[in-house]
Amino acid sequence: MNVDILWSNLLSQIKDELTSLSYSTWFSETKLYKLDNEIAYIIVPMPIHKKHLIDNYSSLITTKLADLTGANYELNLLLNEEIENEIKEKKIEQEKLIINNKETNDFNVNSNLNKKYLFDSFIVGNSNKFAHAAALSVAENPGNMYNPLFLYGNSGLGKTHLMHAIGNYIGEHSNRKVLYVTSEQFRQDFVKANRKDDKGTNFNYIDFFKNKYRNIDVLIIDDIQFLGGANQSQQEFFHTFNNLYNDSKQIIISSDRSPEDLKLLEDRLRTRFCWGLTVNIFPPEFTLRTEILKKKIIAGNFEQDIPDEVVEYIASNIGPDVRQLEGSVTRLIAYSAIMGGERITLDLAIEALKDFISKGIGEKNDIHRIQKIVSEYFQISVEDIRSKKRSSNISFPRQIAMYLCRTLTSESFPKIGTEFGGKDHSTVMHSVEKIENEIKVNKDLANIIEKLKKDIGIVQK
Repeated sequence: MNVDILWSNLLSQIKDELTSLSYSTWFSETKLYKLDNEIAYIIVPMPIHKKHLIDNYSSLITTKLADLTGANYELNLLLNEEIENEIKEKKIEQEKLIINNKETNDFNVNSNLNKKYLFDSFIVGNSNKFAHAAALSVAENPGNMYNPLFLYGNSGLGKTHLMHAIGNYIGEHSNRKVLYVTSEQFRQDFVKANRKDDKGTNFNYIDFFKNKYRNIDVLIIDDIQFLGGANQSQQEFFHTFNNLYNDSKQIIISSDRSPEDLKLLEDRLRTRFCWGLTVNIFPPEFTLRTEILKKKIIAGNFEQDIPDEVVEYIASNIGPDVRQLEGSVTRLIAYSAIMGGERITLDLAIEALKDFISKGIGEKNDIHRIQKIVSEYFQISVEDIRSKKRSSNISFPRQIAMYLCRTLTSESFPKIGTEFGGKDHSTVMHSVEKIENEIKVNKDLANIIEKLKKDIGIVQK
């Protein structure tokens, strides 16, 4: 029984019984993984789907399954990462069998590449343009152009995406053997290679290790910083690196910091990391963040349109981590569905994402800091200062906050307007001009502004 066809038929029937919004939110991204021992294993995208589907749709799903298969199944809802862990465990067991059967010399290495990470799906902006160009150059001419390639930057900026894209490109355009691993996987394999078998030797394990890491054309190793402190693993990686490099095999490495800052790694390793090309991936600028969000929205094919002002609000507040940006869209759509399909507006987005923002960039955002300090000074709430209320005790502090945002940060009028509940840029311009003129004739206001500037503590840009 083909589980994909079975699930497609089931979803088709369920779709006819639900509203398009409910179906899109709770079923469109589900997948039947397998049917085993009267249990249906279903993949869902988020933990919230587990509870909601079991609480509200379990009877519907089991009934449809029984109609299509003639059998009764219990439901087991799993996340993708849970499936991946199961696959990894099976893979480890398979490797053990291969080693015990002395078949390591014929071992066909799994590349571990994620096929969804391609150059075509990588969104390029000013912050990652150089890294993208360098990665494509390596993919087109592995072993000869920029070897090793060392990518570094904070988590969630696209390093892993680019590394997989290089591997997938090479695999598609050549017969070269590509291997992607994390430094933790390398360390685990090295520890395994030093174990003794039933005969008190480790020859088979060593053969397996060397075949896996040296009989390849491209080694891609992620998060090299986690080898810090593992001295024996570092020594083995040093020898692996030399072996591959001397054979003109491509090496691609990523880290959360530059080679010079990897103080827990041996000097001879850090020196080798700089032999080729070292590239820093910077946090995405505002324009790139909006493009990432829009692509996520288009790919999601959601029932509702998400207004540009909401996209700009998310791009301004969630932070540079691409995973968090994409997750915020999923959260917003889910929140709208839970609220009965309420239309997505800026106010709804502010409410839906308030926890995301408080855990993310919110406290580091200069505009938010200014809003908070001005609100405290005038004894009003931050929600008031971002609201559309027009009473003088709120509108005047709001104008002062807009003025300070414009003079103390490099943010544009539209960006500032977005941070103040979606105000038009002309409203911000008017507020700034009004405070500028008022300061010239009102000494008390000028003193208040100076005090607020000191409290805010932002160096004027």
